[in-house]
Amino acid sequence: MGNFTKWLGAGLGFTLGGPIGSIIGFAVGSFVDGFTKDDILKEFQEAQQSGRVNNPQAGDFEISLLVLASIIIKADGKVDQRELDFVRSQFVGMYGKERANHAFKLFKGIIKKDISAHQVCVQIRQHMTHASRLQLVHFLFGIAKADEFVTAKEVNEIKKIAGYLNINQYDFESIKAMFYNESNSAYKMLEITKSATDDEVKKAYRKMAKKYHPDKLHGLGEEHVKGAQEKFLSIQKAYEQIKKERRIN
Repeated sequence: MGNFTKWLGAGLGFTLGGPIGSIIGFAVGSFVDGFTKDDILKEFQEAQQSGRVNNPQAGDFEISLLVLASIIIKADGKVDQRELDFVRSQFVGMYGKERANHAFKLFKGIIKKDISAHQVCVQIRQHMTHASRLQLVHFLFGIAKADEFVTAKEVNEIKKIAGYLNINQYDFESIKAMFYNESNSAYKMLEITKSATDDEVKKAYRKMAKKYHPDKLHGLGEEHVKGAQEKFLSIQKAYEQIKKERRIN
C-alpha cells in the first residue's frame, strides 16, 4: 500500500481538506483496514518536506474527476461496467497504467459513498480555473455517453453540476452539443443560432477557439492538455461544417 499512499499524498492540494477530503478519507478507509485520513495527511506532509510533491493542480483535478464521475455513474440508479471502463481507460490514457490503477483503487471507495454534488462543486470552483471546470464537464459527458445512451437523469445531473461550478447555460449547451449529433449542434458549440450572420459566425468561432484552447490547461500538465484538444477540435469541426454549409470563404 506504500506506493498508493505516496501517489495520493504527493498529488493532493486543496482536495486534502473540505468535503472532498472527507470523501477521500472515507474511500481509503473503506478498502484499507486501519488506514485513516491522518495517514494521508502524514504522507502529504512528508511529500512536501522531501520535495516530491507532484503538480497539486493536476492531482486535485484528478481527484475532482473521480468524485464527480462517481455522481454521474450512479445518476441513473445503476453502475454500468461500460462507464467504469471508460473512466479507467481515460485515466490510463492520461496518466499511465500504474497511476491509473491507484486512482481506480481510490475510485472504488469513492463510489460507495453518498456525495453532495453542491458541496464538492463549491470547493472545486473556489480553487480551479474556469477552463479546468469546463474540462471536468466535458469528461462527465464522456462518461454518460460511454454506455451509448445518455439518460435524462444523467444530463440533469451534469447540468446541475455545471451550475454549481458556475458554468453558464451557453457553455453547458456548447459542451453537450459535442456529444449529440443534431441539426443545430454545430451552432450550439459556437454558442450562436442559425440566424447568426456570417460575420457573427466568424466572431463566435474566434471567441470559442480562444475559450477552449488547450494552452489554458497547461498548468494541469501535458496529460490534461491532450484531453482539452478534443474540445478544441470539436469547435474547429463545427466551424468548418458551418462554413461549408454557408459557403463562407
